[in-house]
Amino acid sequence: MNYFTQIFSGLKELKGVTILILLVLVGLSLFLAYSSKNKKTNTKILVYGGLCIAMSFVLSYIKLYHWPQGGSITPGSMLPIFIFAFIFGPRAGLIAGIAYGFLQFIQGPYIMHWTQVLLDYPIAFGVMGLAGLNRRWLPASVIIGGFSRFMAHFISGFVFFGSFAPEGMNPIWYSFTVNFPLMGTETAICLAIALIPQFKAAIEKLKKNALS
Repeated sequence: MNYFTQIFSGLKELKGVTILILLVLVGLSLFLAYSSKNKKTNTKILVYGGLCIAMSFVLSYIKLYHWPQGGSITPGSMLPIFIFAFIFGPRAGLIAGIAYGFLQFIQGPYIMHWTQVLLDYPIAFGVMGLAGLNRRWLPASVIIGGFSRFMAHFISGFVFFGSFAPEGMNPIWYSFTVNFPLMGTETAICLAIALIPQFKAAIEKLKKNALS
């Protein structure tokens, strides 16, 4: 199996129920998008939210690199949620992030404790919506959202996974060495894309159209 085949091999792991939810999200979003010419802001939030959640989820299963400690590097899978929060604000971003987290949990749950589940799924993905705290400059939103998700996984890492640390290693340092390279790289990819002038201009135009 060559590298390019491996990149997309994660899509074969998708469960039937996950695919069904994605199809419903996209279908509902497209239906709302084309069912009315005069769309209110709430309708636009549902349309953009459904599409951004679906895009983030699919991108999360396109894996550029599998991290030795677990997890993988994706082609900017967090970016659609960051963009959604950047356009519609933190409240909408938090709701979309939580929905995205539950979708990730349905697809591949890893359960050690109910608090760990909350930290690693609805909270970790939900706080990506804090990217909406800044709505003037997309790269800053990416940094806020990426750091927020890192902190949730970081706390979960040393509280619940500290026992996996090599003998003599501080659990806090262990969690940092596992989570920061992964989340840092993921955020850096999103940041690099967000810094492309043509991409920034396209998002600003999208934001203007979405809020008009």
